[in-house]
This record gives sequence, C-alpha cells and structure tokens, in this order.
Amino acid sequence: MPDKNTLAHLQTVTESLESGATLQTRYLLNGALPAQEVASLLESSPPKERKQLWELIEDKNQGEVLQYLNEDIRLQFLENMSTHRVVAVSEHFESDDLADLLQHLPDKVVSEVLLSMSPQDRLRVEALLSYSEDSAGGLMNTDTITIRPNVTLDRVFRYLRQYKQIPDMTDSLLVVSRSNRLLGILPLAKLLVCDPKTTVRDIMETDHTTIHSNTSVSEVAQVFEKMDLVSAPVIDRSTGKLLGRITIDDVVDVIRDEAEHSMLSMAGLDDDEDTFSPIMKTTRRRAVWLGINLITAFIASYVIGLFQNTLNQVVALAVLMPIVASMGGIAGSQVLTLVIRGIALDQIGSANMRWLLNRELIVGLLNGLLWSAIIAILTAVWFDNIKIAYIIAGATIINLLIAALTGTLLPIFLKKLGIDPALAASVILTTVTDVVGFLAFLGLATIFLV
Repeated sequence: MPDKNTLAHLQTVTESLESGATLQTRYLLNGALPAQEVASLLESSPPKERKQLWELIEDKNQGEVLQYLNEDIRLQFLENMSTHRVVAVSEHFESDDLADLLQHLPDKVVSEVLLSMSPQDRLRVEALLSYSEDSAGGLMNTDTITIRPNVTLDRVFRYLRQYKQIPDMTDSLLVVSRSNRLLGILPLAKLLVCDPKTTVRDIMETDHTTIHSNTSVSEVAQVFEKMDLVSAPVIDRSTGKLLGRITIDDVVDVIRDEAEHSMLSMAGLDDDEDTFSPIMKTTRRRAVWLGINLITAFIASYVIGLFQNTLNQVVALAVLMPIVASMGGIAGSQVLTLVIRGIALDQIGSANMRWLLNRELIVGLLNGLLWSAIIAILTAVWFDNIKIAYIIAGATIINLLIAALTGTLLPIFLKKLGIDPALAASVILTTVTDVVGFLAFLGLATIFLV
C-alpha cells in the first residue's frame, strides 16, 4: 500500500510527465529513491504512465525494481521483454527471488536463464524450483554460512574475514557435519564475546528452531512470530541435512501477502489484483463473481416467489422481510470472520471445535432474543399487527441461529475440501442466510396469517 511519500512522489512524476520535463523523474527513478519506492510508484500509476516510468528506469536498475513489484505487474513487464533481456535483468537476483520469478515464466525462458548462470548458482536455483512456492523449501535462500564444530572461534573469525559481505539477516552461523547434517547454530552474539580459543562445539546451541522443507509458508510465519526469529535453518525432514535458511524479510512478505489475500478474497478478487489493471482484464475477473452472485440472488428470489400469494395478501411482509435476511447476514459474517482468522492462525481443531460451536449458538440465541424483541416492538408499533410482530421475531431468532451454525461449520468444511474459505465462504453464507431468512419469515406468515 503506498504511503504519503509515495503519493507525493507520484504527484511529482505525474506533473513532470505531463509537462515533458522528465529529467527530475529520471533522477528519482535511478538513484534518488530506493527500489522499493520505485516499485510502489509503478504500482500506483495507471497503465500509460506506468509504461513511461518503466522506460525511464535504466537497464541496470530494472532487475532490482522487478523484485519488489507484485506478481501481476511484474509479469506484464517480463512478457514484453526478450529472453536476452530477462537474463540480463535477473542477473543479480537472490536465488530464492529468482526461483519465484522463474516459476511464472515459459520453459524456454527458464532454460535460457539457467544456462546463463554459473554451475553452482544453477544448482541452487534448480533445487529451489523443485519445491512448491508455498512451502518452506520454496521460500528459503540457499545463501548460508556454515562452519564445522571442531574449529576454534579464532579460526571462524579468519574464515569470516574472507567474505566481502556476509548474507543479509545473518544473526547466527550454521554448524554442520561433513555430510552437511545440521548440528546446531552459533549466534553471532556468542561469537563476539567468547574466548577465541574456544571451539564451536563448546558454545554452539543445539536446542534451536529448525524448519522442514515441506512446511507450509503459513506455518513458517507462525513459527517466526511465536519464537521472535530473525532467521531459521531449513532442513530435509528425513536426512536432517541443511538445505538453506529463511529470513524475517521473506516472512514479512508472506504475512503481508496472506493479509492481502484474505481481504481481497472476501470481495472475490485475485490476491495479485492490480489496482490500475486494464478495463477488460478487470471486467473479466470481476464478472465471474458477479455471475456467481447472480445465481445466488435468483435462488433467494425463487424462494420469495414460492410465497407470492402470501405477499399479495399481506403487503407488510414485503417491507419487513429484508430485515430478517440482513440480520442473519451480519451475524453470520461476524462468526465467519472469526473462524477464518482462527483457521489461519491454526487455533481451531477437533479438540475445541465443539466448544466454539456451542459458544456461537448460544451467542446467536441471546442476540436473537434481544434483537427479535426490539424488532417485534417496532413492527407492532409500525403496522399495528401483533401477529406479524411475533412472526418476524421468530424468523429473526431462527436465522441468527442458522447464521451462527453456518458461519462456524462452513469454513471448516471448505478447508477439508481444499477450498479457500476466504474466497468462497462469504458467497455461500449470504445465500444461506437470505434463503433461510425469507423461508422462515414467509413460511411462518403463511402458516399463521393466510
């Protein structure tokens, strides 16, 4: 999300593009602003201006900017590049970032990029490509510093001085055996204060957090949050061999992406949705969910049509029935949001599911009794009809109970089916509360009024 500085810079570059004075913009894009800020500028620009800004970025800087763009916009630029150009801009990518990039490119381009790399770097990237991008193996970086347990700290210092720059986010060195099996870690804080004659084995930590390569990125994020980690080694589950490490900057990206995914999925939007994507592309993406919504609306309308005779005889019902559906929809959404959050945090399982369901049903009943009484009183005063007041009160209680039941169980059920609850649950919930609300209200009216 662009901050105030980004929006201020956006105003500056927009004005310079309109006036034709691009010198200041070129300066901003090629050194005055960090690559993250330039990427944010591109994401905040409409397509025409975005293309102009991209052309003003020097070739040597385009690769770094690409790393910070969202997937949708990054692919837009890459699709218009020649294979030779893709090779050039990806030259300085970290191995994990390059693997993420290659997963979305044609096989021919991937082969060209891999062939352009040194054998050692190629093996690193190919190893990362073998893992799912949603796993710890796909998230990790193979750029690590490893040491043996039997060397002295003085020797470790001499070894580190050979590096021109140690990898970013290095808070500890990884202690491995000759077969590359992870034995422990040596925090840099210990390395700096202990006697140089001490061996690594004497002070290394064996009780530390490790992550298996097939762990999901969501679980990785939770581990980092609970343990306050800066980095963590990734190992092969079966052999215990060190594969790489995950750093906090990558985990922050995961947390941000998951938050955006949940927010946009609730509206039926893609989590890589470009705010300024072209008209037809945006139209196609949104049309799918509008079509699904239309189907659910027809289902609700069909239920209403079943009670046409009742509505013709008691006009007040047509005025009041949206209230029942609306109350159920809001109550269900509250429960749904809570449960989806609990699932995302791994807080809900078979051990506590019954308690949660009972709690939500009781809350639904109590809120149903409270608000049905208020609705009944207002209805009786408005239409001077005590029967309709009782009917809408009963329908409200029924719908709030069904909303609590559906909002609790639906995300769990969808998760078991392998369907993202954030994407599908809200549409289904709305249909259920609308249909049940209309059915309960008009059904009771048919029984007691007609």
